[in-house]
Amino acid sequence: MGRPPRVGLLRSPGPTVAEQRRYLSVRGGEWAFAVVGLPLALLSGAYALAVLYAGTLLSLTVFGLPFVAAALMGARGLGALHRQLVGRLLGEHVEAPARLPRPVGVVAHGRVVLTDPIAWRSLLYLVLRLPIGVLGFAAAVALPLGCGWLIGFPLWGRLLEPGPRPATWLDAASMLLGLVILSAVPGAVRVLSGANRRLARLLLGPARAQRRVRELEIARATLLAQNTDQLRRLERDLHDGTQARLVALAITLSLAEDALAPASGPDLVRLRTLVDRARGQTDDTVTELRRLTRGIHPVALDGGLSEALPGLIATSPVPVTVRLNLPERPDQVVERALYFCAAELLTNVAKHSGARSAELEASATDGRAHLSVRDDGRGGAALGVGTGLTGLAERLAAVDGALRIDSPPGGPTVVTAELPTRL
Repeated sequence: MGRPPRVGLLRSPGPTVAEQRRYLSVRGGEWAFAVVGLPLALLSGAYALAVLYAGTLLSLTVFGLPFVAAALMGARGLGALHRQLVGRLLGEHVEAPARLPRPVGVVAHGRVVLTDPIAWRSLLYLVLRLPIGVLGFAAAVALPLGCGWLIGFPLWGRLLEPGPRPATWLDAASMLLGLVILSAVPGAVRVLSGANRRLARLLLGPARAQRRVRELEIARATLLAQNTDQLRRLERDLHDGTQARLVALAITLSLAEDALAPASGPDLVRLRTLVDRARGQTDDTVTELRRLTRGIHPVALDGGLSEALPGLIATSPVPVTVRLNLPERPDQVVERALYFCAAELLTNVAKHSGARSAELEASATDGRAHLSVRDDGRGGAALGVGTGLTGLAERLAAVDGALRIDSPPGGPTVVTAELPTRL
């Protein structure tokens, strides 16, 4: 969903003060990583290149596969060391991959190591880390030293040559060039630090298939726990609420039966009172059963999302504009996930955002379903801040979906759910 255009706001083409400060601000960990990481990058790069060279030479001998297997285990260990260094100095948390399985037998263990994608990706990381580490050290150390020499070039010339030395255009040019290059040092360090972060995320974390399996396992465990809690809550409500109402209804009907056959004839006044009480208890029981079954499968979804979402919006205390594009109907599981996602997001808008208006857009085309809720509230929404977004993301992950949150402080907040229409 596009954001409405803002009228009357002009912005200068040049960088703002905040952008200039971000450009010049370099964390101490980034400088330390560029300096301290060079020896480790040199050793690791030399190790990786030696492994590739020796492995190629030994590939035609009986020692080739054992050597490569042992070298890959070493690459995995060096990758773990780099991952810790990136986390501590660059502040980039890279999830540790799963440990290698330990099958019985040397041959089986060697096969597992040789087919381990994490080890091969770690070896590739060590090769690519070498030039980036050299460039990072040059940007953090060599470049500032060279700038200092250029800026102080007039002074060095007077110190080395005896006697007076007139100022020349070369002195001014060297000072100007030194200042220009020095101003580019923070940006170069930041760019190379970003390259190191991206490289670590790409090659030192779990493989995509492993990460997806882990996400599905977590989502399955979460859903099982949620379903167990829902079943226990439903059982407790049926026992403490509905069952008690039915017992009271049975007692009322028993009293009505007694009022029909006294020795002096039916007590019509008492019978009418008991019938009215039984009717009220029946209505309360039906209402209770409807409330309990509403969370199992919303009746509104019988007609699809095109009918359920407008009914859901009608109950929102915040005015909501809806846009629907649903030419194809998703699976029931997907429809239910989108419905509860919309309900949770609209509840968050009403309770936490302080918004005056909201927009909901839903579409299901080309095999993908999208649900987006935008509000003009205070912003600051994020996973794990007590608004139910974490549970919502886990619920969507169980049906191969994803939740994206764009909520800067001050708003607006845009939460988007995306998942396949067919499972």
